[in-house]
Amino acid sequence: MVSLGSGFRPRLPLVTTPEPWCSWFDLLALAAMAEPSLVCVATYFLWVVLRPYFVKTALDNLPGPRSPSILFGNLKQLYDKQGWAFHRRLEQYGPISVLHGRFGRKIVYVFDPKAMHAIAVKEQYVYDEARWFLRVNSLVLGPGLLATTGEQHRQQRKMLNPAFNINHMREMIPIFYEVTHKVGFLWIILKDGPKEINMVNWMGRTAVELIGQSGLGYSFDSLAEENSDTYGGALKLLVPSLYSLAAYLQFLPYIEAAIPLSLRRYLAERIPHKGFQQLRRVVNTLHDRALQVYTEKKSALSKGDEGARELFREGKDLMSIMLRANMAAEDNDRLSDEELIGQMSTLTTAAMDTTSNALSMILDLLAKHPAAQTRLRRELLEARKSNGGKDLGYDELVSLPYLDAVCRETLRLFPPALFRFRETREDVVLPLSEPVRGRDGTMMHEVPIPKDTSVFVGIYSSNTRKALWGEDAYEWKPERWLSRLPEAVMDAKIPGVYSNLMTFWGGGRACIGFKFSQLEMKVVLAVLLSTFTFEHTENEIKWNLAGIIYPSVGDEKSPSLPLKVGLVATL
Repeated sequence: MVSLGSGFRPRLPLVTTPEPWCSWFDLLALAAMAEPSLVCVATYFLWVVLRPYFVKTALDNLPGPRSPSILFGNLKQLYDKQGWAFHRRLEQYGPISVLHGRFGRKIVYVFDPKAMHAIAVKEQYVYDEARWFLRVNSLVLGPGLLATTGEQHRQQRKMLNPAFNINHMREMIPIFYEVTHKVGFLWIILKDGPKEINMVNWMGRTAVELIGQSGLGYSFDSLAEENSDTYGGALKLLVPSLYSLAAYLQFLPYIEAAIPLSLRRYLAERIPHKGFQQLRRVVNTLHDRALQVYTEKKSALSKGDEGARELFREGKDLMSIMLRANMAAEDNDRLSDEELIGQMSTLTTAAMDTTSNALSMILDLLAKHPAAQTRLRRELLEARKSNGGKDLGYDELVSLPYLDAVCRETLRLFPPALFRFRETREDVVLPLSEPVRGRDGTMMHEVPIPKDTSVFVGIYSSNTRKALWGEDAYEWKPERWLSRLPEAVMDAKIPGVYSNLMTFWGGGRACIGFKFSQLEMKVVLAVLLSTFTFEHTENEIKWNLAGIIYPSVGDEKSPSLPLKVGLVATL
């Protein structure tokens, strides 16, 4: 072994086991004898790896859990499918703490309201989307809302905003009901008595058809048979497929920097990794169908009003509205074909999994709480009776208090995504609404954060914080929304766009379709609970953390929620 001298080792006080580090330095010395260029590469690598251990910042003074891995830090704990306990444990460190990322890099975990306002609203372009996250979304979905930032993102959002106004939501109601009533196909299955049915599959198919007809002006699934459309199947697999590779996707920038595009494509087709190849198939399916729908729609709309009449529902869907607006826009405001196709994949992906899994969670909770299910069904049936037995209109539906409470409470306690993450684009000082005690005992009223630091906002932690919501914060209690919320919640000034919650984020990157999603959920629940009853079976249901949480039976990888479904006695 080649020695670099005895005076170097004491500079690694944080390393408890020196052997691995010794071998790296010895290899560097050997490389220096062989090839100077290798020294540059190795030196850069060592600087990336060792910098967090040598360069101290204010982040080192924040409380937080220890790092179990030099390579992954706390990332595998954050992304663990059954990591609910870890996320709850993070709350014990206070509204801001420090975690460890790849190669020991510091990650700020925060759910302080003032800090969240700075991140999501006041300085949203300082706390921007992580570069690797933007790249992954661009490769998977195309350059849509989830893959762009800055001026490009603002321009896309401006083009989409008119499609999500309240007046257009009212026009969507008949489409929502028509699609949801098709799930009445289950009535035929249940005519001989209650049966076990995988409801997450049906909720996924329903959500795909809802966003298909109202969002894209395209029917993907008749909902009249038990077999689902390949597009819907691909959508359901996308998030679990991505999440299974989450710990590795953060290395994408390094891979792109080191491997040429042509070689990456060659290797991608041959990597013997089942999860990666499944993701490739899913992405190809989504892109091919989006391209098909876009080509047909653009061709028809280019013919004017006559062409619009050829379209499904005469082009009143969200994408047709956006395409018309894009055609009428000035050249410098117009989105490219690639961006528009990206919006289609983005909207269908975002609308499908979030809505279907939130609905599945509500059905699971109602099966677990039969008294709440009975109360909600009674409210819906009485409202329908008062409406002459007809489907409820927009105003009647959104004014039902217990239906609204069930939706809000479920989205509070089980947000589809437990956290959002950002990267600082420059050195910045993060303000706090209350001081946090540092490791050295000092009280920190604000935290200086270096450029390129990852910042994780704990949506789950904010929504369930006992200091705001009370000792029953982890309990599912829709009744809490039927009276005034605790003063602590009202005074906290949570910057989310929805019900003092961070579930749909806030600021310029808040979920553009959250009202659309709420309306979908209420229509589906109004129809299903007026028709069917839901009970648990003997299957063990686990809710898995992913980009969007999803249910499974035990440790199975595929999304599944088998419930015993029967017909309401009055039918």
